[in-house]
Amino acid sequence: MADQSTQSIVVDAPAADVMAVIADFPAYPQWVAAAKKVEVLEDGPGGRAQRVHFVLDAGAVKDDYVLDYTWDGDRQVSWTLVQGQMQKRQDGSYTLVEKDGSTEVTYSITIDLSIPMLGMIKRKAEKVILDTALKELKKRVES
Repeated sequence: MADQSTQSIVVDAPAADVMAVIADFPAYPQWVAAAKKVEVLEDGPGGRAQRVHFVLDAGAVKDDYVLDYTWDGDRQVSWTLVQGQMQKRQDGSYTLVEKDGSTEVTYSITIDLSIPMLGMIKRKAEKVILDTALKELKKRVES
């Protein structure tokens, strides 16, 4: 059974700037440590990516997978797994709430792996993924 993990961070930038970084998939390898290759396979309505291929290498965790994205302006982006090697499910989202020129970014993710993993280890891995993703995003947007 997959559990959802959620974490938030405040980024000192407007929501449009934050979403522009999230939507710039080809630039991910420049600022996402584990992203070795990210390519847009298909654009959706509005010019943002609809289907994206990722090759990740985070040491013990390596995966090659494809996600489908749904965009709601600069308010939210959500995704779902199309195919993966290590994962049989990934549903996630970034929700952005702008307040006084800064943006609260909430990252939610549900991952179900193809290989069995102890719940405690899986939750710790998800926390690291969330924490790292949000901190890397904040650093990229604010730099």
